[in-house]
Amino acid sequence: MFGIGSTELLVILVVALIILGPSKLPEIAKSLGKALGEFRRVSTDVKRTIEMEAEQAEQKAKTEQTRKELFPQGTNVETPQDQTGATKANDPAQPAAEDRDKA
Repeated sequence: MFGIGSTELLVILVVALIILGPSKLPEIAKSLGKALGEFRRVSTDVKRTIEMEAEQAEQKAKTEQTRKELFPQGTNVETPQDQTGATKANDPAQPAAEDRDKA
């Protein structure tokens, strides 16, 4: 734990007991335990967020590569109707040539 051996931990506890006294040591140990638990939760959350962002960036790169492989000229793909010159469905209707002559 934190690169501290058992003898070093024992020395730290004895010094803390001498400095803080037996009455305040449990309160401080409880506060320290809560702080360490919160630190672990936050560090785990940050690690998980970084991993998720890296995974999303990797997925986006794969998607872009696949799109470039499927559409090497770009995304401006013409439909068969565009190539034949037929009107698009979104264009307003035009009267036929015969109807224009009658009017």
